[in-house]
Amino acid sequence: MQAEDHASCLQTDLVKSCGTFRVLVGVTGSVAALKLPHLVSQLLQLSGVDVRVITTEHAKHFYNPAEVSVKIYSDKDEWEMWTQRSDPVLHIELRRWADLLVIAPLDANTLGKIANGICDNLLTCVVRAWDTTRPLLFCPAMNTAMWQHPITAQQVSSLKEFGYVEIPCISKKLVCGDEGKGAMAEVSTIVSVVKQYLQAQDESSEKT
Repeated sequence: MQAEDHASCLQTDLVKSCGTFRVLVGVTGSVAALKLPHLVSQLLQLSGVDVRVITTEHAKHFYNPAEVSVKIYSDKDEWEMWTQRSDPVLHIELRRWADLLVIAPLDANTLGKIANGICDNLLTCVVRAWDTTRPLLFCPAMNTAMWQHPITAQQVSSLKEFGYVEIPCISKKLVCGDEGKGAMAEVSTIVSVVKQYLQAQDESSEKT
């Protein structure tokens, strides 16, 4: 019965979506996750945009869900929802729902997972099942020393080869006290890039 309730809530949540451009925000375990409430609120100010969030367990440490005005999905939802063959599979439903996926922040751990095809949580399963004809944006965020490790450039390059779009990290004084490159792009920058895809879709719709 609990699984049926979860499935019903999922269908209700995604069907009642009011936007014409559906943005899925993935948030991972970087301290930059504390910007999630601000990012969601700014995205919702774009005309026609609807937003849902997928969080990793470690990301939950950095933000207050009460400050996020949209539905947040986590690993627990995926496993509680499915008990039999007729039940919806959450990472597939979210993949179908979204017009665009933006992972902000993308921490070093999840970057490594995606680059190597690992899908061991809800977010990485959505990424692995993602329709590559739709935009996937990623916003790296990590300590400067982690950013400078040689494997980071390799992994970022792999994601670009998959067709994903990097919103580059920036240089600033990090929360840990170090100064250098590795901070997530500003929220205004991320929203501006999403807006470009929204406008492109609007222009495409006008031509059809």
